[in-house]
Amino acid sequence: MLQVYTGTGKGKTTAALGLAFRVLGQGNRVFLIQFMKKSADSGEVKAARRFKKLKVLQAGREGCVKKGRVSLRDKQLAQRGLDAARKALKSKKYDLLILDELNVAVNYNLLCLQEVREILNNRPKKTEVVITGRYAHPEILKAADLVSEIREVKHYYKKGISQRVGIEY
Repeated sequence: MLQVYTGTGKGKTTAALGLAFRVLGQGNRVFLIQFMKKSADSGEVKAARRFKKLKVLQAGREGCVKKGRVSLRDKQLAQRGLDAARKALKSKKYDLLILDELNVAVNYNLLCLQEVREILNNRPKKTEVVITGRYAHPEILKAADLVSEIREVKHYYKKGISQRVGIEY
């Protein structure tokens, strides 16, 4: 199945990681590709080192990518992640492939939507794929078997509380 977790609320990556934890608990293999992210200090990257059947690839740079101000390097890194996703799906080695922040990478024009659709359309039936991130493209939503929209109702950032270790990263 193809699952999409999108919306303006906090928790899309967290939901995908919860599914990864469940898959790992059943002895299966997970590949997490994080688009637009790079931080060896994030909790999920540190935790992944403890699981032999969980592979992580960060296909981004440190710092934030601003829409409309993407660099060639940002596009190259995103393409590296997409190429890894294609290879992983062809290998049929993973039971779950998480494409974290792929929606944002497509929305920011780091990746070609048609190439993403082609990869998703040719995925093996035994591999569950999860795509996270705001701004899910209508074509990705249409292709999905499950779509969850996480909506912000209230957020402590608006009180001036910044990112917290172990909670946001």
